Amino acid sequence: MINVAIAEDDFRVAHIHEQFLDKLEGIRMVDKALNATQAMELLAKGKTDLILLDNYMPDECGASLLPAIRERFPEVDIIMITAAADKEVVEAALHYGVMDYLIKPVTFERFQHAIRNYLEKRAFIKQNEAYNQTIIDQLFHPTELKASKKEECDSLPKGIDQLTLGKVEELLQSNSGNGWTAEQMGEMMGASRTTARRYLEYLISRGKAKAELEYGMVGRPERKYYKIGNEVNGRVKDFQKR
Repeated sequence: MINVAIAEDDFRVAHIHEQFLDKLEGIRMVDKALNATQAMELLAKGKTDLILLDNYMPDECGASLLPAIRERFPEVDIIMITAAADKEVVEAALHYGVMDYLIKPVTFERFQHAIRNYLEKRAFIKQNEAYNQTIIDQLFHPTELKASKKEECDSLPKGIDQLTLGKVEELLQSNSGNGWTAEQMGEMMGASRTTARRYLEYLISRGKAKAELEYGMVGRPERKYYKIGNEVNGRVKDFQKR
């Protein structure tokens, strides 16, 4: 669960945003502040993951709190929800890493979009301990990547499904050291050996996988599939340990 606080001087607007949060999964509203002073006090409690921050508050503007929040509470994420459309406020939001910026009045659809994007980005960061350019591009250029994914999906050959293809790639990555045979992959996918081989060979044709023959004690050699790049990453890690 993500703990969310609301800093909003209009209690009616704060109540609407609280109702919006109640409709979303993975979110828990933990506190509310009616001014900037209360906002900093509630953040000091250490229970907040995300704060929904208004700009126009009676004692201090939300934008002017951004440097202090970043300095004192760097682990807290911020989404600004405000009527302010001033250049200075927007530039401050960008400069201090605000996750999203919503101009009032906010529809539930736009609110939901902001929260879902935030949850997806947070989960994506949490699940990746090491980063490469592809992962970083997914963080900083998600729109471009979604467009390229759509183009890739539209160009897939008959018999190749995008969701299944993604699952095969994940499985290859998860067993990068040992690789998979087509039969093993089929069992993991819940599909036939022939279907698994079709996906694996397609990944080879796209330069995303490779196959090697493994000779056992008896019988014919097995064809094992590996995610391309894993052996390079392994050599880098080995070098870094020296």
